[in-house]
Amino acid sequence: MASLTGKIVLVTGASAGIGKATAIAFAKEGSRLLLCARRLDKLQSFQQELLSAGAEAVHAFALDVRDHSAVDAAIAALPANWQKIDILVNNAGLSRGLSKLHEDDPENWEEMIDTNVKGLLYVTRAVVPGMVARGEGHVINLGSTAGHLTYANGAVYCATKAAERVISEGLKIDLMGTPVRVTSIDPGMVETDFSVIRFRGDEDKAAKVYQNITPLQAEDVADAIVWTASRPVHVNIHTVLMTTIDQANSMVLHRHS
Repeated sequence: MASLTGKIVLVTGASAGIGKATAIAFAKEGSRLLLCARRLDKLQSFQQELLSAGAEAVHAFALDVRDHSAVDAAIAALPANWQKIDILVNNAGLSRGLSKLHEDDPENWEEMIDTNVKGLLYVTRAVVPGMVARGEGHVINLGSTAGHLTYANGAVYCATKAAERVISEGLKIDLMGTPVRVTSIDPGMVETDFSVIRFRGDEDKAAKVYQNITPLQAEDVADAIVWTASRPVHVNIHTVLMTTIDQANSMVLHRHS
């Protein structure tokens, strides 16, 4: 297991859910944490928790990954001692709505594509050249079982996660000949605010998604992320496809009676 102590880890969408759990998991490894999300106050609310957990240092900043110029400016403006990013966790992402494609609101498509695909590309483009120049680095992208098998009423979300999977594969090919690693972490059902966001705050509707199922927790996914990052530097874990024991794929679930 390679040491992650002192490694600079950038986590996007770090204010809650898998992003927050990932920050805590890297903190326990003694990493230096670069955290961004749209709401800076949410990041600052658990900064002391990260330091207490073992983070060597924490630097948080507000960023909407959908804004290309803002991404470039934010990465360029990082303090000198934070610029050598060792690990990038492209976690920022969301789903909106659960409707038939021909009946859906195109605004939902715009938000998902801009965040899940274009946002991932913007941050990757801003960070990876530095990794290549320094001869080290690891890009860890958050995918989904939805990128492997399309489910009803989720065509565009599934398409964004299929895009993430293909982008990860293509990036790894493009980085051949460099020591920079690329991993796609593809979880199934995870109990976070994902469904609350999808249903725009309808908590009752969101709760039914996890009814009579034992879902993954954000900490399970964070554990997989840290595991891939801690492999020896000559080892590249291309894809981690993970689900709860109650899920076979994005469509087949076992609900307890």
